[in-house]
Amino acid sequence: MASKKPSAELLNLLNQAIAREIQVSVQYMWQHVLWKGVKGYAVKDAFKSTAIQEMKHAEAVAERLNYFGGIPTTKPTPIFLGTTLRQMLETDKKDEEEAIALYKKIIAVARKEGDETTEFLFKKILSDEEDHHDLFTSLLEKD
Repeated sequence: MASKKPSAELLNLLNQAIAREIQVSVQYMWQHVLWKGVKGYAVKDAFKSTAIQEMKHAEAVAERLNYFGGIPTTKPTPIFLGTTLRQMLETDKKDEEEAIALYKKIIAVARKEGDETTEFLFKKILSDEEDHHDLFTSLLEKD
């Protein structure tokens, strides 16, 4: 058990992060399965590898929450698969933007509470999310 109990706000934010990571891990994996056409073939592996990375994020955040005595959520935020590759990528780009904003907030709250471990964890995850955002943004670019 942690020596200093985090605020209810931080615990809630950690569960929001878990719900979001579960959402995108399922969303990206199903997009990997449901791809269509030549362009879909070109990005299907990117969906899969990103999905796996997002599930690892969910696991890391859940472990942190458990350390604090919290119970990780099992409910993802709403999953949207899209029916076209463009819809998928636009949704995924938006989801990464939302994650970046959430994780910056978590870093700020953790810093304010003197929780260096949570701050460090989310700085690493934030870097990954920025890479994902760059990936989806780049895939949306026209030739």
